[in-house]
Amino acid sequence: MSRIPYTVIGTGSTGNAVLINHNILIDCGVPFKKISPYLRQIQIIMLTHIHGDHFNVATLRRIAEERPTVRFAACSWLLTDLINTGIPAKNIDLLQCGKFYDYGAFQVIPVQLIHNVPNCGYKLFFAGGKAFYATDTNNLNGISAKGYDLYLVECNYEDQEIHERIKEKEINGEFAYEKSVIYNHLSKQKCDAWIYSNADELSEYVYLHQHKND
Repeated sequence: MSRIPYTVIGTGSTGNAVLINHNILIDCGVPFKKISPYLRQIQIIMLTHIHGDHFNVATLRRIAEERPTVRFAACSWLLTDLINTGIPAKNIDLLQCGKFYDYGAFQVIPVQLIHNVPNCGYKLFFAGGKAFYATDTNNLNGISAKGYDLYLVECNYEDQEIHERIKEKEINGEFAYEKSVIYNHLSKQKCDAWIYSNADELSEYVYLHQHKND
């Protein structure tokens, strides 16, 4: 079991939100009622990209209203959206990929991901261990996170299965949205290969954003 506590509040196309170390929320793409049980303990929300299953405007706005001291951390591409959501500028921490940020109780390095909109993942460092979070990316090439205690990584589809579905739809003259999935999401094969090259025997890994068939 990981030394870093976590709760997967939501994952997948219906909404993503993961609570790490009891007080750090990464992504907020779920209805407020799912966040509500954890609201009082959340101190910072770390956002990745603008897609609605990661960035729920109504939920973020209500959190800011009910918890005015909560901080919102994100890269520059989300600044305008956060302001338009009603998040006070004084509560927003702008981050840059590859830079190290010290929040006292934990440290973080955002990492650039490959998606159809600007997106990032996070390396998180605690006194009790290290965690890595990444979803909605074509690959994790060039990203190293050796010997982390906890990996929360997208495992969206099986390579063989999705190519079979694409072929079947093309034969039937149907639109194959799965082609976009391949370019913008991480396969189980890529996920496993990356985890195996980084994890050690004590690491815990959690598959996120798994694709559900029609």
